[in-house]
Amino acid sequence: MSSQELNARLQPDGDKTAVGRPVRLAYLVSHPIQYQAPLLRRIAAEPGIDLTVFYGSDFAVRGYRDHGFGVDVKWDIPLLEGYKHEFLPSLRDNGSASVFSPISFGLTRRLAGEGGNSGFDVLWVHGYSTVNQMHGILAAKAAGIPVLVRSDSSLYDRPRGPLKLLLKRAFFSILRGLVDGVLVSGTRNLAYWRHYMGPEFPMFLLPYAVDNEWFQQQSRLAAAGRSALQAELNLEPHRPVILFASKLQTRKHCNDLIAAYEKLSPGEGLEPEPYLVIIGDGEERDSLERQAAATGFQSIRFCGFRNQSELPRYFDLCSVFVLPSRHEPWGLIVNEAMNAGRAVIVSDDVGCQPDLVTNGIEGCVYPVQDVEALTAALRHVLASPQRAEAMGKRALARISNWGFAEDITALRDAIGKVTGKPVPAGSVSQPRRPKDSLAGCFPGEHR
Repeated sequence: MSSQELNARLQPDGDKTAVGRPVRLAYLVSHPIQYQAPLLRRIAAEPGIDLTVFYGSDFAVRGYRDHGFGVDVKWDIPLLEGYKHEFLPSLRDNGSASVFSPISFGLTRRLAGEGGNSGFDVLWVHGYSTVNQMHGILAAKAAGIPVLVRSDSSLYDRPRGPLKLLLKRAFFSILRGLVDGVLVSGTRNLAYWRHYMGPEFPMFLLPYAVDNEWFQQQSRLAAAGRSALQAELNLEPHRPVILFASKLQTRKHCNDLIAAYEKLSPGEGLEPEPYLVIIGDGEERDSLERQAAATGFQSIRFCGFRNQSELPRYFDLCSVFVLPSRHEPWGLIVNEAMNAGRAVIVSDDVGCQPDLVTNGIEGCVYPVQDVEALTAALRHVLASPQRAEAMGKRALARISNWGFAEDITALRDAIGKVTGKPVPAGSVSQPRRPKDSLAGCFPGEHR
């Protein structure tokens, strides 16, 4: 089932009549997010949507200490260009996004309209579990403005006790009366929302996507500099490369990848044929470096944190990308690697897996923390250059139909349904129908 067909199942056809003025869309989010900025620019280019983004904090623009990476981060891509945005006055901002930070004020007045400006037609809120998010939802409800909510939550999450689950159900029974629709990011997120909001609640598939066009273009450009990067990392050009790129945290299980890599050795004291390149930083780096050193191999490279614009060079370098995470809500890094036309290996606890990776097609899927299965997956993909290349081509084909065009089509549909003001198709081309189906639209409910 394609993303468009799944959306059709989620919602019946609505009024498709033309509208006059653009629909005024307010988007509330904690801080500028590097993955969202390109999508916001695309939405702002739609003639039928008048978008204003309201941020609770500017810490991502100022630069901040990312606790996951364990380093100071300042993104090297434009976060605020190409769309209207405002930073709300702050009551509390500790330079991170959490339940109690940031806390802002002034949104109620802005939603209703002030200074001769008309009010907004709909509010889109990124999340539902913080003070700021609930303030936005309640403010819109009080003003009679429809609310759309999006999150990447999944039932495949950390275990919770009976009391927490009871409280969560009570919370969602209240939330159900405060929002008008949810924007679903993928298969597992759909199961989550249906579990807590009920199967009849309005839902719209807005795929969790990256800027496919940009990553594909940058990956093509990176090919010209491949030899230079190989020389920089002291890699022999004829040997394959296994790539990991993420925060070096316990739940990312890069340790499993190093353990599986060690098992690729053809014999005692012999290095595996492929290299292992590890991008990222974080709390586990020292431990992982000790684990790598204990192998005695000279074929493992730690490259540290790499900014957004640098990643396509490394995707181009690799033969296969691996994300062995546990409790991974989505894993947008997988989208990025697939845009480079690379095979991917993911654990079955990575949220994007049902939508983007079918075992044996775009790469491999293995049970999380099963090192033997991960080893087998690496052997399978790297059995020949031709196999890895064929999987990469299929990965590129699949991700090409999971992008911003599909997002904007879904957003127009959602806005039209909750406001009764249909948004006509604008500058963005209509999405293509994917050749690959969405797998497992209703996965088992694991809590």
